[in-house]
Amino acid sequence: MAPSESTHRSLRQSLGQFATGVTVVTARGIDGRFVGLTVNSFASVSLDPPLILWSLTSDSKLLPAFEACTHFAVNVLAENQVDISRRFAGTRQDKFTGLDLRVGAGDTPLIVGCCASFECRRETQYPGGDHVIFIGHVERHHRNKDAPPPLLYYGGHYRMLPTQT
Repeated sequence: MAPSESTHRSLRQSLGQFATGVTVVTARGIDGRFVGLTVNSFASVSLDPPLILWSLTSDSKLLPAFEACTHFAVNVLAENQVDISRRFAGTRQDKFTGLDLRVGAGDTPLIVGCCASFECRRETQYPGGDHVIFIGHVERHHRNKDAPPPLLYYGGHYRMLPTQT
């Protein structure tokens, strides 16, 4: 028996009590164009070897691109990048227009100004309910010491860390 809509809503609200960072996962698509989406399911898996994971809904139009790519990048957004998060969460066709980018491992787009970035070789993927879980082997990473603090997501809203005094 399928869970009811109220059960899904209740579960989503409970999961929303776990604060997460906000990332944009990017890759080069099958047609050679950049693809990307906002993701908060990013997590570290292992330091040795260096592995990370993120998940994508199974009915996403971007699933074929991420299944076919050799590399992807995880861009950890800074608190001044809410507009970038919204851009990549939406249905806009060319999400990369006007962004300051550099190209990383496997020709993946990296968003300039992020707190950190992880350039990953796609290691494997697993079905996970209504999502696909991607595991990436971190080939390169960068921490931007000059970036503002990370953008957070909690309770269905963007949040910022309190300022330190």
